[in-house]
Amino acid sequence: MGRVYLKIKNNWKFAEVWIDPMLSPPYILLLLCDGEENCQIYDPKQGDKVVFSSNSYETAQLWLLEDEYKRVEGRLLVGELVNF
Repeated sequence: MGRVYLKIKNNWKFAEVWIDPMLSPPYILLLLCDGEENCQIYDPKQGDKVVFSSNSYETAQLWLLEDEYKRVEGRLLVGELVNF
């Protein structure tokens, strides 16, 4: 898993923020995917620990939806950051 972690951490294509709206403040998880749809879900509250890995966006999304997380509207693309 370490290789996939480094690959996504350094070569991510997009990121999404997912929240558990039942908690106050909401619990936040970060989904990063690369160009080959390898995805990992990070927990910022646990020092960016990888809590789930998948080789498809759909599988990662289903994992989040099963735990009743909701996606924050929008997606951050790596190309958008290059222009900052």
